[in-house]
Amino acid sequence: MSGLSARDIGHRVVVRHRLAGGQLTDVIGVLQAYDAGSLVVRHSDSTPYRIRLEDVSAAKRIPPMPLRPVDVEQLFLTTALGRPAAETSYVGQWLLRASGGWTGRANSLLPAGDPGMPVSEALKRAEAFYAERGLPPLALVRLDSPVAQEIKEQGWVDARPEQSDVLVLHATLDHLNAGPAHEVAIRDKPDAAWYQAAFEGTPPAAAPAVMEGAPKAVFASIELDGQVVAVGRGSMTGHWLGVDAVRVDPAYRRRGLATAVLQGLARWSGQQGGRRSYVEVLEENTAAMTTYTNLGYAVAYRYRYLTVSTPPSR
Repeated sequence: MSGLSARDIGHRVVVRHRLAGGQLTDVIGVLQAYDAGSLVVRHSDSTPYRIRLEDVSAAKRIPPMPLRPVDVEQLFLTTALGRPAAETSYVGQWLLRASGGWTGRANSLLPAGDPGMPVSEALKRAEAFYAERGLPPLALVRLDSPVAQEIKEQGWVDARPEQSDVLVLHATLDHLNAGPAHEVAIRDKPDAAWYQAAFEGTPPAAAPAVMEGAPKAVFASIELDGQVVAVGRGSMTGHWLGVDAVRVDPAYRRRGLATAVLQGLARWSGQQGGRRSYVEVLEENTAAMTTYTNLGYAVAYRYRYLTVSTPPSR
């Protein structure tokens, strides 16, 4: 007897079963399916193992995989690849991004790696890049990083002092991929209903280029009462699932819809070789923070935006 049931789908399990030759072996992974005759365990490498219930000698749920330390430098770059800007350029290895002014992430310098020149010169090139596009110069910097201090020494200051830090949170898929309480549709392209649910009013002109620009992205939605009431976007970069654009219609909040969107995206990611996930959220967004931390997300790093200091008027 398996010791498991369909209620355990999405949780980490260990299953001891008999192979065709008669020997016993164990499989550890996430229970992906369970029916009257068999169960499917998804191994950490995303390989699904279908096991007949009659071959199971013992099975049980086990704790989620511990959250491993994150390579912050790698994740810093991964977040940029998961949601690329409409236009990009480089100063050495530093990434310049522009998207018509929509979102700080898509319209800021990402100072990762070597700019190939003195920081002061690299920043002048960044200023020129944004001036040519009628945009304010912004740099997205990890708090307390050496490059953040170097940029501040060049006279750049906090661009949004009234706003809280942005947190980049991370988790393993084992923490996220339990069965959603609502049916989640996953599509390769967003339709008009998705955009309508994702934005209040008309989407910014740059939104389609930014949201649909990643090499591997999908769009999740939940429909209730004949309308799309919750949405989210997932993108794969290596083994990382990036989740953003999660929004629930105000009339349908507090029903677990955001959690279901995250779980639906996590299940899709597992089938693509996903192992880990990240989200970016303002620390002051307590509702989103509660959803993410309840699912097992933890802080990887914090960032803020810097901009050129404006000399006082005379």
